[in-house]
Amino acid sequence: MKTHTIDATNRILGRLAVELANLLRGKNKPCFLPYTDKGDRLVVVNTDKIKVTGRKREQKMYYRHSGYPGGLKEERLEEVMKKDSRRVIRQAVYGMLPKNKLRDRMIKKLKLYKRELNND
Repeated sequence: MKTHTIDATNRILGRLAVELANLLRGKNKPCFLPYTDKGDRLVVVNTDKIKVTGRKREQKMYYRHSGYPGGLKEERLEEVMKKDSRRVIRQAVYGMLPKNKLRDRMIKKLKLYKRELNND
């Protein structure tokens, strides 16, 4: 298992998420099988510096529900980016992984950081 370090500076959110999902699944390897977890570990740095096209920053909405009546919460992409930009990337990649038991195992191999890692 290899570790990839990817810089998210000036990368478009959707295109970055596709690349990360494919690496997490192991689709870049000749031994890829859809029912196995052969993916690599990923470290993504500078998540605050991702780009989105069009007016998504103001218009894209994220929804979650508490399970109680009237418990639907909604936030704009702009607000989520201010709070924690890592959530945006994680959620985009999570939605692109297969919806089965492997998904939770794969997403654990994704580490996200807001700033550059210092190797001192």
